[in-house]
Order: sequence, then structure tokens, then C-alpha cells
Amino acid sequence: MKRLFLLPLALLAACSSSAPQAENATATAVPQRTALLPLVIRTARGDHRFTVEVARTEQEQEQGLMFRKSLDADSGMLFPMSPPRTASFWMKNTLIPLDMLFIHTDGSIAFLKANAQPYSREPVSAGIPVAAVLELRGGRAAELGIREGDRIRWGPCAVPGAPQPKDSPNFCPPN
Repeated sequence: MKRLFLLPLALLAACSSSAPQAENATATAVPQRTALLPLVIRTARGDHRFTVEVARTEQEQEQGLMFRKSLDADSGMLFPMSPPRTASFWMKNTLIPLDMLFIHTDGSIAFLKANAQPYSREPVSAGIPVAAVLELRGGRAAELGIREGDRIRWGPCAVPGAPQPKDSPNFCPPN
């Protein structure tokens, strides 16, 4: 009889705190990215400098900024598209609003989706092939006056003499 009483307690303990903690640890883990690049956006108000993470691999691009709780004002994530392609993004498992800048092969912003809503499964796309997509903290583009048609450069093309992480893309569009 004593064993029958202990069985429900053991089952209750097994289902309580340890499983959710492991799940939360996985959900909030942020992958370490080694490739950081300088990036400059030229607007009518002047140049705005950022240091961005580069999602180089398919896995890094699928993960993107999911599960991040914050994003610094002058940081972001760059998704290079080589060769250029029609890119489509959604906000599933993304906790913070993001500005998405779709970049033409000439370095100009083809399409800007401001404040994409967290958790949305609605696809966001420029509808045309792009060389890259840049994600910034939601509302940052409006704060800085960034608009479609503004120009973006990254790597040594943005900051001459900047260190170039191995296997990171350069982007030197024609002037």
C-alpha cells in the first residue's frame, strides 16, 4: 500500500519542474555567431553605422533572431542571398518587433517592412530577387529616417580597413 501511495507522488515530481526548465533553456538559448560585420546605411540624414551578425548558413538563416528578447539599437542581422533570390521571412518564434530591409543587388533598399509583428506567420517579401535582407530593431528605420531607395554597404566596403571575418560576404555595390 505504501508503494501505491508513493507512485503518484513520483509521477507528479517527474512531471513538474524539470521538463519545463529544459524546454525554456532551449527556447531562450541564443546561438553564438562569430561573424560580425560593420554595415552603413546612407540616408538623406547621413550615414548610420551598425555592427551586424551574419546568418551565413541555412541553419543560421532559419534561426535568425528567433527567441531574442532584445536587440541593441546599432546592431542587427544580415541574411546574404547568393545568388540573389526572392526571400520570404516570417516572425514565428520571434519575440520582438523587427524592421526588415530587403536589399537590391545595387545596394539600395528595395522594400522596407517596418515593425513586423512578433509571432506572425504572415510571410514578408519584397516580391523580387534581393542580394540580402537586413533585420533591425523594430522602429529603428523610422527613428533614423531610413527609407526605400537608401543605400547599404557592409564589410570593408562600408568601413575601409575593417577586419573581414573569414567566409563573410563583402558588399560593394556600384556607386
